[in-house]
Amino acid sequence: MDRRCRCRNSTKRATYPPKPTNREAAMQHSIENLTVNDSPMELFTYLPDGDGPHPGLVVAMHIPIGHTGIENDKFTLSVCERYCDAGYAVACPFIFHYWPKEEEMQVKRDEFRDDWVAADCQAAFDWLAGHDAVDGERIGIVGHCWGGRVAWVSAVNNPNYKACTVFYGGRIKVAMGPNTPPPIELASQMPCSVFGLFGNDDQGPSPEDVGDYSAALKAAGIEHEFHGYDGAGHGFQDAYAEDRYNAEASEDAWGKAIAYFDSKLK
Repeated sequence: MDRRCRCRNSTKRATYPPKPTNREAAMQHSIENLTVNDSPMELFTYLPDGDGPHPGLVVAMHIPIGHTGIENDKFTLSVCERYCDAGYAVACPFIFHYWPKEEEMQVKRDEFRDDWVAADCQAAFDWLAGHDAVDGERIGIVGHCWGGRVAWVSAVNNPNYKACTVFYGGRIKVAMGPNTPPPIELASQMPCSVFGLFGNDDQGPSPEDVGDYSAALKAAGIEHEFHGYDGAGHGFQDAYAEDRYNAEASEDAWGKAIAYFDSKLK
């Protein structure tokens, strides 16, 4: 299902995400140190207030800035916080741990492997599923940009996800790594519904790409709902990139994404 939303281009900067009255009481934040493929990996985790069990979300980080460390990526941190504020236990793996943090971003893009990132997100999923405060039967995944692609890759490699949201994930039609098909060709392995949010002015993915994603899911019999925003380009949710941020589209997309996860995981 494809839906078009008309949102004018807005450069007005809003507080992102809206701050709760007591952020410290709303969540517990920690960094877990895991090992994946014999490489140490940091896992940023957030737990909402209360004993739970809470639904869980794996947050797949995007690549700009974040490839140097999640701690440097205000956008990804804000995404984790916002979902935690909404009542979700969150685990965000540092998927670029295979390279030195100071390595050039292009090197990481060129050498990126889908089998590696699937293992990274599996480790994050397993951490959530094994936590006493998390319901291991109610875990989803979400990602923006590079992370949107990662969310798709991870979901088709893990049959236990109950929900998947892709924010303007590009290159889903491109294979990364040896002996790995393009993720779009694995649509039949998607274990859950897919919720997609895209900018209609984006060229990576373009509206044509988004149509191909939808067609692949439809052919595989996978429930999905896509929304496209007029006047919004790539990265329209990133308030820390003022040249891309579209406040109206962003807030509408936030509401829709949280409502989707609530319907599937709560």
